[in-house]
Amino acid sequence: MRLMGLDFGSKTVGVAVSDPLFLTAQGVEIIRRKSAGKLRQTLARIEELIREYEVEKIILGYPKHMNNTEGERCEQTVQFRDMLVRRTGLEVVLSDERLTTVMADRAMIEAGIRRENRRDYVDELAAVFILQGYLDSLKKE
Repeated sequence: MRLMGLDFGSKTVGVAVSDPLFLTAQGVEIIRRKSAGKLRQTLARIEELIREYEVEKIILGYPKHMNNTEGERCEQTVQFRDMLVRRTGLEVVLSDERLTTVMADRAMIEAGIRRENRRDYVDELAAVFILQGYLDSLKKE
């Protein structure tokens, strides 16, 4: 069994999965949709990935503001979490995702990925950071 990390955005969802030992997170893909409200195909693709990777729990990035307040994106993320729970029957844990996109962008700069190509990978890499943060917290417990 594995864990799945998701970075939920207005038009994309970055997806990562753990290894079976819950040590590392690897990027899988970015699910893209044409508009923010069209989630049926996104949810169907997530369900396919859950079956393919034998996922037992989902870690969903929770986009709090830097001052620890919650905004509209948090409300949308909670609604998405509720949809995931209904569709998959899995536990969905909200995990603070502050600075994961910044960390992903910095990692790509250090790797020499050109600016115009970074947005093709940033959501997937952010999902990796979300999931890896959760996996690291399990090790501490």
